Amino acid sequence: MPLNLPNILTLMRVAAIPLLVIVAGFPHPLGTLVAAAIFGLAAITDWIDGWLARRSGQMTAFGAFLDPVADKLIVATALVLLTDRFDHWLITVAACVIIGREIVVSALREWMAQVGQTAAVKVSLIAKVKTAMQMIAISLLLALTPLTEPRFFYWIGVLILLIAVVLTLWSMVIYLRAFLTVLRQQENA
Repeated sequence: MPLNLPNILTLMRVAAIPLLVIVAGFPHPLGTLVAAAIFGLAAITDWIDGWLARRSGQMTAFGAFLDPVADKLIVATALVLLTDRFDHWLITVAACVIIGREIVVSALREWMAQVGQTAAVKVSLIAKVKTAMQMIAISLLLALTPLTEPRFFYWIGVLILLIAVVLTLWSMVIYLRAFLTVLRQQENA
């Protein structure tokens, strides 16, 4: 396992997950702000580690594996925390869709890698925008409590999360179409 700076940043995102859970559970409003800051920093390091790896030529198989896993773990954890905190059906549905999509797309990527078609499921622009919307919405919602006033900020966070859900489904359709194309080619070969 090569420990270069991009991989260290990715490992730090994984290590931040228990801290996020602990801090998000603090009853004081400061806990919500610190949780949002932890998640926001993790989101920023996700961008930085990829940029650094590409720019410095430090892309590794370990980093290519761990980076999306770290992202999925921290996003899923944060979504579970939000469903518990707000107990609102919109957030619960959003969390289920986002987590479910990640499982489906991960399975598709694994199958495509097994049949040598990894390039067919490269990260799309829609998926990148989806990730940005998720990170913004989750960071905002983690900073709030059910008692936060004005409620305007809560509904802005929910709206951005719902935009992320639409993009999540759209990107999943793109991946499913690529999968079906490759599957048809495999069956006709």
